[in-house]
Amino acid sequence: METSATLALSQVPCLYPSKPHHSRVYPFSSPLKRRISQTTHLRCQKMYVPGFGASPEAKAAKNLHNFFTYIAVNIVSAQLESYNHEAYEELMEFLSRHSLNDGDKFCASMMRESSRHKNLALRILEVRSAYCKQDFEWDNLKRVAVKMVNESNTRLMREFISETSPADV
Repeated sequence: METSATLALSQVPCLYPSKPHHSRVYPFSSPLKRRISQTTHLRCQKMYVPGFGASPEAKAAKNLHNFFTYIAVNIVSAQLESYNHEAYEELMEFLSRHSLNDGDKFCASMMRESSRHKNLALRILEVRSAYCKQDFEWDNLKRVAVKMVNESNTRLMREFISETSPADV
């Protein structure tokens, strides 16, 4: 969800009433209440990421979707190699002609290739779904990604400081 914390001038809460309220002890009480009620819907707790069209999470989900297809193809090919070498060879030949960059396009092309390929594609779709729902460790993904970002940031900052600071040797 892309939101901005910028308010139009018409949305800025009135801090100074149009008529002076000399009789009131707290002249800001009603405008303050109005301000609170106007700004409660502007909870901008996340960063705005410009230029994505969709959210960064949607882009990451698309990449994960294609990655799950890649994983499913690897799982199915390993299974076929051990018990159905002919189907394994067909899958490898199909892989040599078609890119796995777009998982849905790959599976759609495979389904239309032949009835044997359709069965392989259906198996890949089944494995992709099962892996995504049951085997992929979502919590581990977040933990590893955060750890990688922190370690990378620390390393880059240390390198920069060591390059720009005079060495005391």
